[in-house]
Amino acid sequence: MKEFVVYTVLRIVLFLASFGVIIGVMALAFDGRYHLFWAVVLSFLVSGVASYFILERQREAFARRVETRAAKAAAAFEERKAREDAD
Repeated sequence: MKEFVVYTVLRIVLFLASFGVIIGVMALAFDGRYHLFWAVVLSFLVSGVASYFILERQREAFARRVETRAAKAAAAFEERKAREDAD
């Protein structure tokens, strides 16, 4: 599950980075004032769209890992089912 941890950590870092940038821009635009709720909402949106493009390689690695594990589980299930039918 290393791929899951890497992808999740990178998503969190991307969110925190976008949150920092948005807070900074809001503070500059509104004389040092910002609205925390809108900063969080905008950060989720920006980091979500950015992660789609920036973290594509990590997302693909995670998907391949999940697919491999699912194929192994399905093969093991079919093997047990075949042994049960043979009895």
